[in-house]
Amino acid sequence: MDTDRLHAALPEPPSQNEEDNKGEEKIFGNIFAELESVDLPLGTTLRSIYDDQPNAHKRFMEKLDTRIRNHDREIEKMCNFHHQGFVDAITELLKVRADAEKLMGQVTDTNRRLQEAGKEVTAQTEEVIRCRIQQRNMATTVEKLQLCIPVLEMYSKLKEQLTSKRYYAALKTMEQLEKVYIPRVSQYRFCQIMAENLPKLREEIKDVSMSDLKDFLESIRKHSDKVGETAIRQAQQHRTFISTVAKQAGLDHYTKPLFSLKGRAHSHMPNGLLMDDGAGDEEDADDEILTAQDLVDFSPVYRCLHIYTVLGDRETFENYYRKQRKKQARLVLQPQANMHETVEGYRRYFNQIVGFFVVEDHVLHATQGLVTRAFTDELWNMALSKIIAVLRTHSSYCDDPDLVLELKNLIVIFADTLQGYGFPVSRLFDLLFEVRDQYNETLLKKWALVFREIFETDNYSPIPVETEEEYKVVVSRFPFHDAEIEKQSFPKKLPMSQSVPQIYSQVKEFIYASLKFSESLHRSSTEIDDMLRKSTNLLLTRTLSSCLQNLIKKPHIGLTELVQIIINTTHLEQACRYLEEFITNITNVSPETVHTTRLYGLSTFKDARHAAEGEIYTKLNQKIDEFIQLADYEWCMAESDGRASGYLMDLINFLRSTFQVFTHLPGKVAQTACMSACKHLSTSLMQMLLDSELKQISMGAIQQFNLDVMQCELFASSEPVPGFQGDTLQLAFIDLRQLLDLFMVWDWSTYLADYGQPNSKYLRVNPATALALLEKMKDTSKKNNIFSQFRKNDRDKQKLVETVVKQLRSLVNGMSS
Repeated sequence: MDTDRLHAALPEPPSQNEEDNKGEEKIFGNIFAELESVDLPLGTTLRSIYDDQPNAHKRFMEKLDTRIRNHDREIEKMCNFHHQGFVDAITELLKVRADAEKLMGQVTDTNRRLQEAGKEVTAQTEEVIRCRIQQRNMATTVEKLQLCIPVLEMYSKLKEQLTSKRYYAALKTMEQLEKVYIPRVSQYRFCQIMAENLPKLREEIKDVSMSDLKDFLESIRKHSDKVGETAIRQAQQHRTFISTVAKQAGLDHYTKPLFSLKGRAHSHMPNGLLMDDGAGDEEDADDEILTAQDLVDFSPVYRCLHIYTVLGDRETFENYYRKQRKKQARLVLQPQANMHETVEGYRRYFNQIVGFFVVEDHVLHATQGLVTRAFTDELWNMALSKIIAVLRTHSSYCDDPDLVLELKNLIVIFADTLQGYGFPVSRLFDLLFEVRDQYNETLLKKWALVFREIFETDNYSPIPVETEEEYKVVVSRFPFHDAEIEKQSFPKKLPMSQSVPQIYSQVKEFIYASLKFSESLHRSSTEIDDMLRKSTNLLLTRTLSSCLQNLIKKPHIGLTELVQIIINTTHLEQACRYLEEFITNITNVSPETVHTTRLYGLSTFKDARHAAEGEIYTKLNQKIDEFIQLADYEWCMAESDGRASGYLMDLINFLRSTFQVFTHLPGKVAQTACMSACKHLSTSLMQMLLDSELKQISMGAIQQFNLDVMQCELFASSEPVPGFQGDTLQLAFIDLRQLLDLFMVWDWSTYLADYGQPNSKYLRVNPATALALLEKMKDTSKKNNIFSQFRKNDRDKQKLVETVVKQLRSLVNGMSS
């Protein structure tokens, strides 16, 4: 046995005392207990055996051998105790073996027969199991399909909504799919595909709705003109209606309406919606004009707004919409280059702007927050500045007052329309004052042409009146009242020419034309009165005055025409008070009002009359000069012809006939003209005598010249123009008369003796003038009388002349010193 071999290999332990043996027994007992334990590691235990004492190994081996033998004895005892029972059991088992084999055969046979008998049952059972499995699978399938079918139905519904462009409903369907239906069957692949496809569908909806929005923006850009035209027409109809009602009720003011896109007035409710003031009468339905909804479909902007709101991207949509509308506003505000040429150009411009802001106002109140009042105000302020700049520029090109008036009417209805939508338009009415100045300028240019045509076609002769009807026609056009002429029988003549009633009528037409601009400006009667008077003053003081001045300066206007112009201006000046009354009747503003502007027509016609008078004097003198140039004196003639020169008689006849026409001139114009003509004639004759180119004058020439001056004096004394006192007119020739008398009488002693005395007979004779003429006669005397020095009288006369010349020269030198 192994135990025996191990025991033989180990040495015998040394003998020790009993106490030591007990201790060793205890120690080794613990070691064996540790070795027999299956849980403890053996390395530490074995190490402790060798590390304890030098002979511990041997003692351990001895103890181990002893312990092995003890275990062998115990095993042997146990086997001996159970050996008989084991033998008996084996014997009994061998006996049962045969019965067991027999039983096994019986069981096998029974099992075979049972299997054969249960094959059909097994097959049916398997069929039942298979059916149960199929039934369970079907139930599970039905259950899952019941969960999937609503998902598929909703997805199919989503596709139909997308096909029919019901994008807002499609988004709601997507939301239900994501939050309700897909989570129930999220484990299926098709649901995952659906879930992955929904964001793509959302983006497609955003793209499609944005495309619709772009189409909408393009549509309203195209239809802004028509929308604006519709809104303006509504404003005009409403204003006409209110004006009619106000006149019937005697009201001076009315409340401006707010015009809706449906052609009816509306109020703004707190929720931002539009509330019509009336449901609309059935009888008015037929007359209802085309509305903005008929022109522009707003559903794309509503739909796109809802879509972006649902998708949580509303801010992006709002920014895009506002940015695009700002761009469109700039395009709308850009006028055509030739807009100023026709009223249609202005009308299209205003219609587009009104249409733009009508749409914005509709969007403002039909949506909540897409555009704000601050945004529309910003757009309007930007637009208003641009509009004013454009109108300033283009109105300055207008030279047709009718076009400027049409422009004013368009601006007024444009401002009233937008004011009805809540936009401030005060700056537009301020602009109208600038346009009014432009309108007045164009009116003044137009009336300048009218006045020129009247003056060019006038015959500058009194108006002949053949019958009472003709007289009434003239008086109806011009306020003429003259008791003496009214007493005269027909036919008769009115003092003014045909241009006077024409000018008066045209001034009234100008006032009417100027009044047209003041209509619908919402100004008081006083302001309108002031505007009318100021514009009329400009017409009188600038336009008419300039036309009159140019007329007077024209070379073909003769003395007769100038006389008639003076008469005309006198009557026009008298008619100014009727113009004052005419304006007062129009505006119902009393002329006694403190701030009422007065007409300056009086000064205008006075200035024109003074210019005409001056031109009369000038032309009369020119005519006199023309006759003087015809003078052909023989300055060395021995004696006179005994009669006045032919040119002078013609001149006097001309003056006589001319001054007969002057009798119709007012005031002292005729007297002044006559005096001026006589003075000019006297001066011209004096200059003829003293002409430096005239070197010699004979006494015969002096006598002939004296005859001509006598004719002039006779003409002056004949009172060609009434009103002169005494010999006032003859004094124009006093210088000539005294000079000629001095030479004719040869009264040098009296002249020299009385020179400087206030009562001198030759007080008007200047020594220099007398000296110049005397020297001319002295030279003639020397030439004609070669042998005069041999005659004593001639020698004395020659000496006298030389003595007089010396004295005259001394007087002249004394005067110069």
